[in-house]
Amino acid sequence: MAMGKRPAARRASPMWVTTEDLPTSDGHPFFERLNRVLDESGFDAFVEGLCSSFYADRLGRPSLQPGRYFRMLFIGFFEGLSSERGIAWRVADSLSLRSFLGLDVTEAAPDHSTLSRTRRRIDEETHEAVFTWVLERTAEADLVRGKTIGIDATTLEANAAMRSIERRDTGESHEAFVRRLAEASGIATPTRAELARFDRSRKDKTASNKDWHSPQDPDAKIAKMKDGRTHLAHKVEHGVDMDTGAIVAVTVQDASAGDTETLPETLTKAAEQVEAVQADGREVEEVVADKGYHSDATLVALEELEVRSYISEPDRGRRRWQDKRTGETPPEKQAAQKVLYANRRRSRGARGRRLQRRRGELVERPFAHQYETGGLRRVWVRGHENVRKRVLIQAAACNLALLLRRLTGIGTPRSLQGRALSAIFRWIECLVGHWGRLTPLWGLPWAPTAIVGPTAHRHTN
Repeated sequence: MAMGKRPAARRASPMWVTTEDLPTSDGHPFFERLNRVLDESGFDAFVEGLCSSFYADRLGRPSLQPGRYFRMLFIGFFEGLSSERGIAWRVADSLSLRSFLGLDVTEAAPDHSTLSRTRRRIDEETHEAVFTWVLERTAEADLVRGKTIGIDATTLEANAAMRSIERRDTGESHEAFVRRLAEASGIATPTRAELARFDRSRKDKTASNKDWHSPQDPDAKIAKMKDGRTHLAHKVEHGVDMDTGAIVAVTVQDASAGDTETLPETLTKAAEQVEAVQADGREVEEVVADKGYHSDATLVALEELEVRSYISEPDRGRRRWQDKRTGETPPEKQAAQKVLYANRRRSRGARGRRLQRRRGELVERPFAHQYETGGLRRVWVRGHENVRKRVLIQAAACNLALLLRRLTGIGTPRSLQGRALSAIFRWIECLVGHWGRLTPLWGLPWAPTAIVGPTAHRHTN
């Protein structure tokens, strides 16, 4: 075979090229299977009916089809792309993703501005309806039980910088505020280095959400991230089915809100979604959460809703229920004492410990899938409404991955990497095993199990 070489001068392309001569792709097997699942369930007809009110009949520029819009957001999850610009670039560069979107060879891929404009035009309720539709397909595969719900939250870095925050009372920027304090302390014309030194040394230095806000994204709040850094952020809370790992509810809250404040909304959403996708009227019966959600008011509210709680109790020391003056326990403390001891008894039991172990596995895992490998740890949109739209479709894609894992054993495109090699080594290991059993019968002195076996095991695992 002759080796091809780079030509010294590039030949001019012909003026006319037939579509048969254009390069084509057989498509990625994972996305082909995902498209088959969506087509068999009538996904495009469903979203087109939902989005019909957002499109004009004849006026305006050519629009992005609803099916393609939501598929592009699915690509963002499966390819680990956080921004809409990155999704548009990836689609324009990949023949297999163009095939997944149903683009002809002569059709241009949607750009990021079309994707952003479509997201702004389609409302949040439609995105939630798409999430519910995917959850219904997940429930049809017996992946939504709805009895026990695990709840946890994480923070997403907002699309706004800390240096852009302003004082709520005076409207000063952070630099102008520090400069005013430095001049008041006796520094006449401070330089940037002097301002930084003064800012580090001044006492009572805090960045409170009561005093500061971001003019670019008012919904973003100052919060400490998982790695210890301080950023403007949004809080995302999940309700996860503890039997299967399916995400049944997603809410976006202020990053400054405590877990006990945000739990009621997420639990209500989870109960509504379970009721919507379960034909037999199944309801949420149990809630599992970590110690950040433990409070008297939360436990009393769950008791009134007839929902059993398995919430870890923080070490607060011995509780005093009696009033110091009268020595009697007030009625409200009697109710709190009753539900707290019941929750403690359940959490410390065998089932409670088992549920807490599963919470660490099933509730934390969607965070890793959606925001770490899914590439959405930092959002590139602003406002709770836009963040909810992205997070809802990201969660729907995570549920689609769970559904495909149930149907095919593969939940992401990356799972196919090394799949064929692992199958080859398993086949070789099977042959070697048979060879090892036959050599004693044939009287042969050598068996290659010790050589091939460890290699096959290394690749299959």
